[in-house]
Amino acid sequence: MPFLRVRDIEICHQIDGNGPRLLRIWGTGADLRRPPSDFDRRLTANFTVLAYDQRGMGRSGKPDRACTLADYADDAAGLLDAVGWDKAAVLGYSFGGMVAQELALRHPARVERLVLMSTSAGGAGGSSYPLHELAELDDEQRVRRFLELADSRRTPQWQLAHPALWQSLVDDGMAALQLGADDPAQHTGRIRQLEARRQHDTWERLPALRMPVCVCAGRHDGIATLEVQRRLASRIPDAVFQDFDGGHLFFVQDPGAAPVIVAALS
Repeated sequence: MPFLRVRDIEICHQIDGNGPRLLRIWGTGADLRRPPSDFDRRLTANFTVLAYDQRGMGRSGKPDRACTLADYADDAAGLLDAVGWDKAAVLGYSFGGMVAQELALRHPARVERLVLMSTSAGGAGGSSYPLHELAELDDEQRVRRFLELADSRRTPQWQLAHPALWQSLVDDGMAALQLGADDPAQHTGRIRQLEARRQHDTWERLPALRMPVCVCAGRHDGIATLEVQRRLASRIPDAVFQDFDGGHLFFVQDPGAAPVIVAALS
């Protein structure tokens, strides 16, 4: 994958697909080395997708300093400059949705359309679950707790009733943690993301957004709850709110989600 100098780091990125330009900003710990999902393939079938490893993650630069959401947003704007895109539709998921809000507020001319998934406004609008509180758990405990939060239907009773499926989810989560596990700087980069996430608050500034915005939520999301996401949408002028049958990863759980998201970005 190619690298470009953006601000103070080298950013690992990829451009794939055909169609209108789309900047994809993903969640905490996202790494381009993970295999693409069916949802990723749906995006590249409809758009020219620019995806990247955020600072501190994957194969991008890992400076040893604290970062704010503004830093991550300015990285995204700098990457657009580096690839020669004046503007693009933007899709932000979870932590990436927080970055996307900052990008749209700090660099509104760069964002043609905005879709926010499984994220929150912070401040008076309500915050996503404080994932930094899970940082002290061991890897398996953290994966299990995250999976419970990500879909509130995964109660202890559900886990007992679906042992094979539950174990498969845990195994997949543990496998994802192995990417970069031998790189202490990547662990630090993930902590930097969690620290920046704690300070996220766009609530007072959101009414300034003027591009078309769609907020998409999973009905069973315990990380960015349905109510928090409704409030996010209500704060943005003329924003559309859509909810789906799933949790934090509703867009891979509900087959009806992808067509709505593609249409909102088109």
